[in-house]
Amino acid sequence: MSEFGGMDELLQDFLMESSELLSDVDNKLMDLEKRPHDHALLNDIFRGFHTIKGGAGFLNVTAMVNLCHRTENLFDKLRNGELQISSGLMDVILDATGSVRDMFGALSQARQPADADPALIAALDAMLAGEPPTAPAQPAVQVLVADDTPDWNALYQAVVPQAAASSAAPAQQAVAAAPVVIAEVVTAQAAPVPAEAPKAAKPAPKPSGGGNSSPPSTQENTIRIDTVRLDMVLNLSGEIGLTKNRLTTLRTEILQGNTGQNTLRSLDEAIGQLDLLVGDLQNAVMSTRMQPVGRLFQKYPRLARDLARQLGKEVELVISGEETELDKTMIEDLNDPLVHLVRNAVDHGIEQPADRIAVGKKPQALVQLTAEQVGDHILIEITDDGRGMNADALRRKAIEKGLIDAETANSLDEKQCLQLIFLPGFSTKDQISSVSGRGVGMDVVRTNIQKLNGRIDINSIPGEGTRISVSLPLTLAILPVLVVRACNQAFAVPLAMVREIIPIESSSIQEVSGRPTIVVRDEILPVRTLSSLLGWEATQKPAFGVLMQSAERSFILAIDSFVGRDDVVIKPLQNIRPKGVAGATLSGDGSVVLVLDMEDLLNGEGNSLIGNRLHELISL
Repeated sequence: MSEFGGMDELLQDFLMESSELLSDVDNKLMDLEKRPHDHALLNDIFRGFHTIKGGAGFLNVTAMVNLCHRTENLFDKLRNGELQISSGLMDVILDATGSVRDMFGALSQARQPADADPALIAALDAMLAGEPPTAPAQPAVQVLVADDTPDWNALYQAVVPQAAASSAAPAQQAVAAAPVVIAEVVTAQAAPVPAEAPKAAKPAPKPSGGGNSSPPSTQENTIRIDTVRLDMVLNLSGEIGLTKNRLTTLRTEILQGNTGQNTLRSLDEAIGQLDLLVGDLQNAVMSTRMQPVGRLFQKYPRLARDLARQLGKEVELVISGEETELDKTMIEDLNDPLVHLVRNAVDHGIEQPADRIAVGKKPQALVQLTAEQVGDHILIEITDDGRGMNADALRRKAIEKGLIDAETANSLDEKQCLQLIFLPGFSTKDQISSVSGRGVGMDVVRTNIQKLNGRIDINSIPGEGTRISVSLPLTLAILPVLVVRACNQAFAVPLAMVREIIPIESSSIQEVSGRPTIVVRDEILPVRTLSSLLGWEATQKPAFGVLMQSAERSFILAIDSFVGRDDVVIKPLQNIRPKGVAGATLSGDGSVVLVLDMEDLLNGEGNSLIGNRLHELISL
């Protein structure tokens, strides 16, 4: 039973508007820390909190009113010059915004939130009384160290380029004295974490309050749509209705025997008109699902700031391309991978200020998060100017961990070596820490990106930094595919993976290490026959090869023939999805076409169970 009586609808409106307002306040607080004398910024923040307090008061949310009132008074003193911005004061303010966000969580379940932490209230009251700011904080880094602590000095030497390693002696000495380390360290970017932050660093907000920069993601059931887009959908629906009436009239004439040239021409024109209108309507409906990625990105400045404070680092997160639009469902599913990538950049990619100064860098590091539309894809990039990754060190580490054999490792080029960090287990997990925070590795990040039909790439220069690029389709609702045929059955493969189609001749196939390969423009590519991937017996020799590029490999998919390009709507297969199948769609003739999950299929190559399940599925 709701505690808000008949005000549930008002509560939902308040939560939607206030959550966006609070995120905006968080971002402006990040700017205020850089521009403490910007009175216009202070006024905007003051009005934001005042608005949240007013809505909470209307709904009788006493705990939120009390907290917001104190914070609002604090902003008023800042506006009047009675207080000055400092790191400690900002920590307490951010802890207050985190507590308000926690209260939103209780309100979303139609419950009255509990009072704010008494320590937070006491800190706010102390600052209002003119006392020095002290954040109600826990220790900046809480670590559980396993019994078998690895030699982190050796690990640092193995991973960081030698030029940078010599300048990191102070940090290494600190670790030798007290081996406190961070869990889930991506081996290629791992660096020792000092047992104590530099003395200049202030305590950070506790994760449960102000540190709540990345709360558990929840699916939103509402979406805001520009009325212009809805008007377009409405107008197109009316046009389709008129065309339907025209087709109904023509159908009646034909059934009555009127099959003259004029009637058939009118029928052809009406069908052509309907085809155009349906395409326009489809695009218009898809546009109603598109949302700016800025709604997602606005969470990350706070996250980067809090984590940098905990680690005693100086980091500026610069965001651009917030207006770029992406499917709402994809935005929600993209949050966890991006949180992990931003954390990785700050935690593992960026050096301590002293180490940066030693190699001639500015003490404040720069992390950039950008988004832009490139063709029919969205490109999101996370770039840092940190220590970078050493491809040779990655290769050696993968061999040491037994993830790949020496022969395979030696055949990898530099780009393929960087992709090794996506292998399951390619991380140090002897220690556990709350700083890195989400319990997922880079292999899970890549898996989540691939579920969105996207791809992730890495470019890194030792000593200069790393750039991680995520390419995603504009929407999951419609997927561009290439329809191919194997064993007299049509299949669809994602067009995003297709580079080109080439004819296959027996003379062009060469055996390398017992495996068929084809040389394409001086690049040796393995050949994978689609029928063998499916576990089926080939009915003919493949005539064409589809040169495909996945996240970590290039290969040629040998097929019998191809039908062509198409844009399809994927229908999920409930309870009967076999390995290697992403879903199904209908072709123009009404037959079922299975959409293949190539990564999944490659991992189960030749599995007869796959083939048997596909036969059962196709025969349904």
